[in-house]
Amino acid sequence: MILTDLFSMVLRLAELGFGAIVAGINGKYLHDVHNTSSWDQGRFIYTEVIAALAIFLALVWLFPFAGSFTHWPVDLVISLCWFAAFGLLVNFLNGTCGYVFDWGNVSFRNGDQCGKWKAVIAFSFLSAICWLVSAIVGVFWVREKESRAYRRRTWYRTRV
Repeated sequence: MILTDLFSMVLRLAELGFGAIVAGINGKYLHDVHNTSSWDQGRFIYTEVIAALAIFLALVWLFPFAGSFTHWPVDLVISLCWFAAFGLLVNFLNGTCGYVFDWGNVSFRNGDQCGKWKAVIAFSFLSAICWLVSAIVGVFWVREKESRAYRRRTWYRTRV
């Protein structure tokens, strides 16, 4: 039991960190292009909203308690939203900065825009994976708890 709580906290910290990195780099880009049409920047606004929502939920669910695994459907939805943001950003680059999973030039330097885009893509993908793993751990935890409760109920019924 303590192992799943510890694993959940590590996942939440990773989700929080990845969301913060994506929100920071993407927010800087949105600040730099604030005079352009919002319609043209829709994919970046969506990514920023998902990052903010992920940061908020990771902070709320960071501390382990008994009900922290029962919200696995929300973890799954956030994971799907992150995968959608990943796809939108990959579609935006369209190969201009090289292969999508070639993360060798991921950087946060001021002049390297391709490195920044690669960082946003990489951390949005990693965040999606963390949210998905968190949902899977939640499903297994809930199923185990329900099976233990069912075994206890059948035990008491047979004693009467």
